[in-house]
Amino acid sequence: MMDRSGSNSGGERRTLLLTGASRGIGHATVKRFNSAGWRVLACSRQPFPENCPWEGGQDDHIQVDLANPEDTLRAINEIKSRLSDGRLHALVNNAGISPKGPGGARMGSIQTPLADWIQVFQVNFFASIMLARGLIDELKATKGAVVNVTSIAGVHVHPFAGAAYATSKAALAALTREMAADFGPYGIRVNSISPGEIDTSILSPGTEKIVETLPLRRLGTPEEVAKAIYFLCTEASSYVTGAELHINGGQHV
Repeated sequence: MMDRSGSNSGGERRTLLLTGASRGIGHATVKRFNSAGWRVLACSRQPFPENCPWEGGQDDHIQVDLANPEDTLRAINEIKSRLSDGRLHALVNNAGISPKGPGGARMGSIQTPLADWIQVFQVNFFASIMLARGLIDELKATKGAVVNVTSIAGVHVHPFAGAAYATSKAALAALTREMAADFGPYGIRVNSISPGEIDTSILSPGTEKIVETLPLRRLGTPEEVAKAIYFLCTEASSYVTGAELHINGGQHV
């Protein structure tokens, strides 16, 4: 069992590794876990912000370019060195990119250059399995949890999300099932969340038209997504693995 300090019944403080931590859903997730007393190791392309309010500070910030496989491998070794007890309780693969065309236009399967396909899949897909495999011993030690952040664009052609982004998220959903089967015997649970239209700074113009069609008739908030991630990383979901949780106000129905 966990208490409100983020510790389990043995008094051990829990640790989360989160990619894409600097804004939107990632930033809300840092706040949610931090408020529950977890240590949060935050991965970001950006250097450590001096005005960062979280107690871990620079010691809990890992700068890494997930589009670069070599830098991702370097970061895995750095993360291991930050885990002095060799234990990681949760990994949340939240980082994602979706390149746009001129004027913010959607990039379809015909227009997207090969270099963009490769970069998107490296960040959105390959980095997730690289991190999970690279830190499997640390996850085994705690019978930890992995949460992959997919998207509703992975199951429907979206008016704004590009083809490379959508297909990478569909692949990540399939990877979640494969990982659940492969990591499960080690006691590691692997699930995904699939957000819909969430109120962040990267919303595209015209999103309000989509919102009018949703059963709940509103955008979701990053905090609502963070709560679902937290659920999947704690004992509240102790018998849940291989699942994809839709957080979209009914957009998928």
